[in-house]
Amino acid sequence: MTHNQIPQLGAPFANRLRARRTRLAWWWSTRKFPMFKRSLDLALVLPALVLLSPLFLMVALGVKLYDRGPVLFWQQRVGLNGRVFSFPKFRSMCVNAEAVRAALLATNEHGSNGVTFKMKRDPRITPIGRLIRRTSIDELPQLWSIVRGDMSLVGPRPPLVSEVARYTMQERQRLSVTPGLTCIWQVNGRSEIPFPQQVEMDIDYIQQRSLGNDIKLIAQTLPAVVRGRGAY
Repeated sequence: MTHNQIPQLGAPFANRLRARRTRLAWWWSTRKFPMFKRSLDLALVLPALVLLSPLFLMVALGVKLYDRGPVLFWQQRVGLNGRVFSFPKFRSMCVNAEAVRAALLATNEHGSNGVTFKMKRDPRITPIGRLIRRTSIDELPQLWSIVRGDMSLVGPRPPLVSEVARYTMQERQRLSVTPGLTCIWQVNGRSEIPFPQQVEMDIDYIQQRSLGNDIKLIAQTLPAVVRGRGAY
């Protein structure tokens, strides 16, 4: 065997090795990773639901006593692969908040033509609603959505159906994974981050997702909630 023949013999082996690595990466990302991620979700969420039940009761009473309206606010959100599911929050706004929304679009912090709607001093928010939004307590009913499998602890936030209707192909990449209770841009500024940058950060998370990154984002969530940056 001459020296010149070695690369010719090595090339098929290298190709087989690359193909094997590709198959292993596909197997991990599509089969094993979701299973481990789901196990982590349930291991953390089920005890949390029990421990937080007194807080749930207190918030429910506060919301109900303020204006006698419903305790929970339900929306249709878009999840994995475009599947629509019912998304709960503790109600933090007046009962007719959705009807008033159209009149407030000009004051959208993300631009009047923005995909998402954010407003720092939204007049629809009730006094108790301002408190539970500031502390992100209004999001806690979504723990049940995680138990149901509609959401995960970590992942891109689930968008509204009306928002997805305006998505570009790049933005639709956010729908390729299960949506989350917390995400990378929520621990780095939340609503202060412009929507295009939110999309970029979500796509980076999707491309680099791992259990280690998920655990890191979960650990960063509580300090981010305490700081309250971008919570409105």
